[in-house]
Amino acid sequence: MRRLFLFLALVLPVTAQETMIREVVDPVTDTHVEVLALFSKPAPSGYFPVRVKIANNLKNERRVYLDFKSQSGYNDDLLTNSSFAFTAQGGKTVIADILVPLCPPGNHYGNKSISVEMSGSMGKASNNINAEHDEKQPAVLLSEALFTPNASTLDSEIKSKYSSSGRGSAEFAAKFDPKQLPDEWLAYSGFDSILMTDRDWTNIPPGSRNGILSWLRLGGQLVIYSSSSTTLDALGIPAQAGFGSTVIRTISSDLKVNAAEVVSLVAGNKTQPQQVSSRENFKSSWPLQTVFGAQTFRYSLFVGVLVIFAILVGPVNLFVFAKPGQRHRLFITTPLISLAASLVLIVLIIVQDGFGGNGMRRVLMEVRPDAGIHAAFIHQEQFSRTGVLTDSNFTLDVPATFLPVPIAESRWARYTNGSGSFSSNNGEKGSFNLQPSGGKIEASGDWFQSRSEHGHILSAVTSTRGRIEKTQTPGTFISTFEFPIETLYFLDESSQWHRAEAITSGKSFTLTPVDLSIAAPALATEINAFAPRNQQFLKSAAKRPGHFIALTTHAPGIATNPGIRWKETQTIITGPVVE
Repeated sequence: MRRLFLFLALVLPVTAQETMIREVVDPVTDTHVEVLALFSKPAPSGYFPVRVKIANNLKNERRVYLDFKSQSGYNDDLLTNSSFAFTAQGGKTVIADILVPLCPPGNHYGNKSISVEMSGSMGKASNNINAEHDEKQPAVLLSEALFTPNASTLDSEIKSKYSSSGRGSAEFAAKFDPKQLPDEWLAYSGFDSILMTDRDWTNIPPGSRNGILSWLRLGGQLVIYSSSSTTLDALGIPAQAGFGSTVIRTISSDLKVNAAEVVSLVAGNKTQPQQVSSRENFKSSWPLQTVFGAQTFRYSLFVGVLVIFAILVGPVNLFVFAKPGQRHRLFITTPLISLAASLVLIVLIIVQDGFGGNGMRRVLMEVRPDAGIHAAFIHQEQFSRTGVLTDSNFTLDVPATFLPVPIAESRWARYTNGSGSFSSNNGEKGSFNLQPSGGKIEASGDWFQSRSEHGHILSAVTSTRGRIEKTQTPGTFISTFEFPIETLYFLDESSQWHRAEAITSGKSFTLTPVDLSIAAPALATEINAFAPRNQQFLKSAAKRPGHFIALTTHAPGIATNPGIRWKETQTIITGPVVE
């Protein structure tokens, strides 16, 4: 019976809040382990929310270990591994929500597989979930109320629009139960759109709503279907959605939608799908990589060492070090010459490339001091070139999404689209392990490799008290950011631009009106310095009356590998001016 259950778990399609594993240790006391997938399938990237329940109705302590592996495509080219451990005391029930990191989206039409293996004193079990996305398809999360009457027609519509592979296997959306949603915004981070009814929204627990709103402000699209004349304000959804967008659509009482209109709505969203952005926007003409510049390979030094080695190990070795009658010395001189040449090459590499590495970062940040949020919503692009790395493991101090991106082909690039002529390129391959732990994320694997070029994108939500606010003196403002701001632009309610420079924390300043012909080129320069997805975010932010755009090189970025020396971190901050 147990084998039959495991077989059915592997072959039957996963529904909302589907049980990945249910292992009964003692049927009499109902001591069991349950591993529940909160979404019916994983997104192309981000995290996969899982709820673990351990009901230990026995006397002794029980331990459970869950090992997850996420891979993209049909092989192990792209991998992300993570592990979680749980302890349940005797007579206790433990329930925990975990976020399983997903591997980067590869170029296999968005195919994603996530597997789990359970071990420990509650038995052994395993299972896996697969998802199919077309490579250009936005990732959608759909409530169960909308999924049930519309899934088949939406799948047919998405296949007709996106099935470029000819397999017709892409599905429109993953399914969720509003009452069982996770609280963390990272759980939604891999999705581009979330669709639900207004009743679904009211059924979502408060913590889960906050998580969705954070995801929204980072750039998500939230679509609410209503059979009444409800408003965003009535639902408690902010009209100003940060980098994201909110839409309310009318729906009939049977909850059936027009499939073509829905697909057009999510596909026509102004924000580029994340999996498209991460695959396409960095492999050519990425402004940050262009500004950082290329590095040439110094062939002459290494050729010179090899020529000298050939002379020493050949004629000099034979006719000087091990002359006729002393050939037995070759067993000593040849290894010594080879060892010396190797040491010289190592020294040359260290002298040329050094330890650690150098890089540049561009950060787009929106601060929301209004409505008691006091949070910063951050998108970071970073490019680096490494020398010799002594440790590839590091820790992200804040919960964040973290992705490698395929960059332009070069002798130094390690993560590319794999179509170039450089034999050293591996294409979109690698092990990118992430381990959430205590509010931080431990990273290991191929995130940074010695003597390589790397591109990454990160997103995070952090708390902040930084803001720009008006003082009691008319026409003056004050900054509470802990770092200086070089230049600040402000668009007032009458669409007049203003500017201030050399702003320091806690010191009041005044704004000077400037013409659009001055503000527009300066802002365009900052916009064009980002990749396309963040360009769109900043373009939208630049059109908001009552908001500022501040430029600084003193704000801290999201820290990754401590061995990288960031030559420049240019941060663009936007947000409302507080009255």
